[in-house]
Amino acid sequence: MMNLLRGVMGAPSAGPQPSGAETIQKLCDRVASSTLLDDRRDAVRALKSLSKKYRLEVGSQAMEHLINVLQADRSDSEIIGYALDTLYNVISNDMEEQEENSQVQADDLGSQFAEILIKQQDNVTLLLSLLEEFDFHVRWPGVKLLTTLLKQQGPPVQQIILVIPMGVSRLMDLLADSREVIRNDGLLLLQQLTKSNAAIQKIVAFENAFERLLDIVTDEGNSDGGIVVEDCLLLLVNLLKNNNSNQNFFKEGSYIQRMKPWFEVGDDNSGWSAQKVTNLHLMLQLVRVLVSPMNPPGATSSCQKSMFQCGLLQQLCTILMATGVPADILTETINTVSEVIRGCQINQDYFASVNAPSNPPRPAIVVLLMSMVNERQPFVLRCAVLYCFQCFLYKNQKGQGEIVATLLPSTIDANSVSAGQLLCGGLFSTDSLSNWCAAVALAHALHENSTQKEQLLRVQLATSIGNPPVSLLQQCTNILSQGSKIQTRVGLLMLLCTWLSNCPIAVAHFLHNPRNVPFLTGQISENLGEEEQLVQGLCALLLGISIYYNDNSLEDNTKEKLKQLIEKRIGKENFTEKLGFITKHELYSKAAQKPQPNFTSPDHMIFDHEFTKLVKELEVVITKAIYKSSEEDKKEEEVKKTLEQHDNIMSHYKNVIREQDLQIEELKQEITSLKCQNEQFQTTVSQQLIQIQQHKDQYNVLKIQLGKDTQHHSLHSDASQMNGFQSEELNRLREEVEELKKQKGIFQGQLAERDSLIDSMTSAQFEAGNLGQSTEHSPTSSVHTEEIKRELETFRAQMQTQSMEINRLQTERQELLRKIETITASSNSGPEDNAAAKNTELEDLRNSLLQEIKALKQEVKSLTEENKCFKEQLDSSNSTVAILTKEKSNLQQEVAESKKEQDDLLVLLADQDQKIFSLKSKLKELGEPVEDEDDLESGDPGDDDDDDDDEDENDEDYLEDKE
Repeated sequence: MMNLLRGVMGAPSAGPQPSGAETIQKLCDRVASSTLLDDRRDAVRALKSLSKKYRLEVGSQAMEHLINVLQADRSDSEIIGYALDTLYNVISNDMEEQEENSQVQADDLGSQFAEILIKQQDNVTLLLSLLEEFDFHVRWPGVKLLTTLLKQQGPPVQQIILVIPMGVSRLMDLLADSREVIRNDGLLLLQQLTKSNAAIQKIVAFENAFERLLDIVTDEGNSDGGIVVEDCLLLLVNLLKNNNSNQNFFKEGSYIQRMKPWFEVGDDNSGWSAQKVTNLHLMLQLVRVLVSPMNPPGATSSCQKSMFQCGLLQQLCTILMATGVPADILTETINTVSEVIRGCQINQDYFASVNAPSNPPRPAIVVLLMSMVNERQPFVLRCAVLYCFQCFLYKNQKGQGEIVATLLPSTIDANSVSAGQLLCGGLFSTDSLSNWCAAVALAHALHENSTQKEQLLRVQLATSIGNPPVSLLQQCTNILSQGSKIQTRVGLLMLLCTWLSNCPIAVAHFLHNPRNVPFLTGQISENLGEEEQLVQGLCALLLGISIYYNDNSLEDNTKEKLKQLIEKRIGKENFTEKLGFITKHELYSKAAQKPQPNFTSPDHMIFDHEFTKLVKELEVVITKAIYKSSEEDKKEEEVKKTLEQHDNIMSHYKNVIREQDLQIEELKQEITSLKCQNEQFQTTVSQQLIQIQQHKDQYNVLKIQLGKDTQHHSLHSDASQMNGFQSEELNRLREEVEELKKQKGIFQGQLAERDSLIDSMTSAQFEAGNLGQSTEHSPTSSVHTEEIKRELETFRAQMQTQSMEINRLQTERQELLRKIETITASSNSGPEDNAAAKNTELEDLRNSLLQEIKALKQEVKSLTEENKCFKEQLDSSNSTVAILTKEKSNLQQEVAESKKEQDDLLVLLADQDQKIFSLKSKLKELGEPVEDEDDLESGDPGDDDDDDDDEDENDEDYLEDKE
């Protein structure tokens, strides 16, 4: 084998050198046929060294053998590592040796080898099982190989992993590996795994991926971290982008709050590293993923509110107003703030209150608009500011009113620059891009807001000294007619179309200028080049809006006259064709895709997203309006008037119902308050009644005390109280005596039962003793019997004592009753002059009675304790009886066994006698002398057993000899 390796590695040898393909073939044969593990390991190592240079040969010849090595030699981590590295070199396209001209061919080669490897799904299962090995030389190459497989054949490998049990979970375990190399490559693997596969993204998210990734970002230092933070953020973007389920899980898991520390920047923002810029850019992108306008509105709104509540929006605004922030980070921050506040009233109100750290402080909106209309600012920054302004005004009528108010004469402040002044300055600037941005921004201030469209008609502009002011609407049409750049004219036309749509008053103002309609018809009717076709289409749209929203308030420019003008000068078909130029423009569809103005260059900045929706809505209705006859217009007007009347009636009833609902709510609140007051009054009344009753009782007591018969009443009350007290005590004593009597009867019955039980047990033991089979147990039973007798004598003595106590209590009770009768008689019939003496006597008697009652209580207590003792003794006697019962059953069992043994002995003796009798009969028949039983009985008693045994033996021997 060593000779083979020397040949492979280029060692000198005699004869011609083998080619690379031949060497690889020999190595493959050695891998397939060698029985020694060391030989196979050396061959695989050699294939690894040749796999980079001879990629095609190794891949085509050795792939099957390498897979067999992975299956058969799993116990050897070294050869497994070599095999995995070899497969990686064959499939991967990240080879430094490749030349640029062969890069496309190499990519195709790697994809083909990857397709061959995954054709058998068991190969992918095998790779996943190898990732469970903790050995570094196995796990790391396995991670790299699976990553490059996902790069080459992403969707098929994803589907295979998805159906493997716990396949995604095994890959998630890589994030918990303590070795950073494996963990970091595991992040790259998960990035490839989660690309464009919502099912795998959900599984990874529910495997606690968010928690793990955010922990890694925090441990690595947030935005100051290295490439690992970037990989974590890329994986988070994969998991959350266009995945509503994961976005909801991320929000409900309170992970948005953990993003706030990412955007904490210091005062000194100079010298940011390229990695920090990349990390912060991805962090901002992650925030935008959660609040993207493409997400469902409910999910976006929920995330926006969470970002405001946790302070994330405030942190982003701090970066927005900070100094020294790199331009690309500032641009992305503006875009992020834009989408965080878009359509969320709370966030929009907060953004309106943000001020830049300048002296004097200026609103952040004003500072941003300064950058938008400044032609020296970068193009992407100006686009970002425009998007921020659009998002601030989106569904924000309050903000729209504030912007328009800065243009009105009553609110203009000469000492400060307002948003309206900046927009007007940009609108009439010499920079076409500023014209377009200002026009679109002002159009968003009017979008779906008829009130502000009417308010903007009041704006007057001073064109030059000595000339009267001109309205903003007229100034826009003047600039339009001067033949400025296409971008400027497109911006102004979009502003005018937005302004006049759904606003008949603005249409009337526009048509009031006699130069506007001829200008529009002249632009539409001319045959201009392709560059002017878009302007012609927008002019047709503006003229169509002037017809569709015309209220016929101007006699010279009614709907019918304008349609006749179009038919004569332009032609309906030509007008419709020019109107269709808008939607056919190449930049129209791109602008209609996303709200964000995303243009590659200033020349492509033509359409606005919201304007494309307006065109889509108006194109059809304007075309129908052009082809309608006057009668149809009249009918439509009548229908509109009827609908307006119906709407007015409905609105009136709605207002009435709303007012009634408010009145009902007010009445309900009043009823609730009255109920509360009623409950309070009732509580107060009940408290006052209780106080009145207390005062009455006190009054009665005082009246009794101050009466003439105070002494007599007091004496009588004392006697009655004493009688009551004594009667209560006597009743209680009677009950206790009765209870003691009952307990005495119960105890006597139990004692009688125990006596009878003990007598029966004693007789049973006596009978068992007479049988002579229980000599060991008889002393114990007699001892127990004596103890039980002694306990019974003790019980009898205690019962006698209790009987004496009960008799004594009954006697005392009789004496107490006699004394009470005497006291009652004396209190009812005694004269008044002996009241003091009787009172003294009663007091003495009362004291003596109290002492006697106290003594009786003590005796009752002692009797209760004695009863308790009796109960305990009865329990012990019960246990003794149980023991004796058990012993009795044992004795009876032994007696039965002894009787059985005696019966068996009697049977054996009878058999022996029969045998002896038969032997004697045989001896007599043989003529031998046989002694009678009387002779045997007269012999020596001590030798009976021996003689019998000897005789039996002699008889048996004799009988055997005879036979």
